[in-house]
Amino acid sequence: MRRTPLAIRLAVLALVIAFISAPQSFAPVFRPLTEHGAPPIYDQGSLLVLTLLHLRTVAIATAAAACLAIGLAILVTRPKGREFLPLSRSLVNIGQTFPPVAVLALAVPAVGFGEIPTLIALFLYGLLPIFENTLTGLTTLPPPVMEAARGTGMTGFQRLTRIELPLALPAILTGLRLSVVISMATATIGSTVAARTLGEVIIAGLLSSNLAFVLQGGLIVGALAVLIYDGFIGLEWLTARRTGRTPED
Repeated sequence: MRRTPLAIRLAVLALVIAFISAPQSFAPVFRPLTEHGAPPIYDQGSLLVLTLLHLRTVAIATAAAACLAIGLAILVTRPKGREFLPLSRSLVNIGQTFPPVAVLALAVPAVGFGEIPTLIALFLYGLLPIFENTLTGLTTLPPPVMEAARGTGMTGFQRLTRIELPLALPAILTGLRLSVVISMATATIGSTVAARTLGEVIIAGLLSSNLAFVLQGGLIVGALAVLIYDGFIGLEWLTARRTGRTPED
C-alpha cells in the first residue's frame, strides 16, 4: 500500500485548514476565475461550518453503516448464520442498486428535507464495501491460528473478539476507507435537499456561473477525501504489521 509522504500530507492539511479558517486571504488566487465583479470567495455561509457539517454527516452515516455491515458479516460467518448470506448480500446491495439521487428522491417524501435523506442515502451506499471486506477478512483467517485458538479451549465469542476481529481489522479498515471516500463525494448532492454540506458551495457556483465557488467546494471535498483515504491506508498498514501480515507494497 503506497502512502503519500508525510510532508505532503501535512502541507495539504495545513492548506485546507488555512483556507476554511480564513478564506478571504485566498481571494487573489480565485479572483481571475470570476466575472463581472462576482465575489471570489464563497460568501453565503461559513466554509468552516459547512466543512464540519459535511464531515459530521459522513461520519454518522459511515458509523451506522459499519454497525450493520460488520454485524451482518459476523452473523453469516457463524455456523448458525451461514444460511442468511444470500439475504445479507441482497440487503447490502440495495444501496448500489439505486443511484444516490434516486434514494434522495424517495426519502424526501417520507422524512422531509434536510440531513436525514442524505444520511439514508450515504448509509445505504456505504454498506456494501464494509460488508464485503469484513466478510473477506473473517473468511480468510489462517487455519493454523484458528485451530490453535480452538485447541486452547476458547469459546466462540472469545475467538471472535480476541482472534478473528483483530486479524480481520486491516480488511475491515479497507471497507471503511472505501465507504468514507464514496460518502465524502456523494454527500455533496445532499445540498439539493437542504442538507448543510459543501455541496452548497458548488451549487451556489453553478447557479451564479461562478467558477471560483465551484472550484472551492470541489477542492475542499477532494483534499479531505485524499487525506482521509491516505490516513486509512496508514492505519491498514499498521494493523497489518501488528497482526503479522505483510502489508502490500
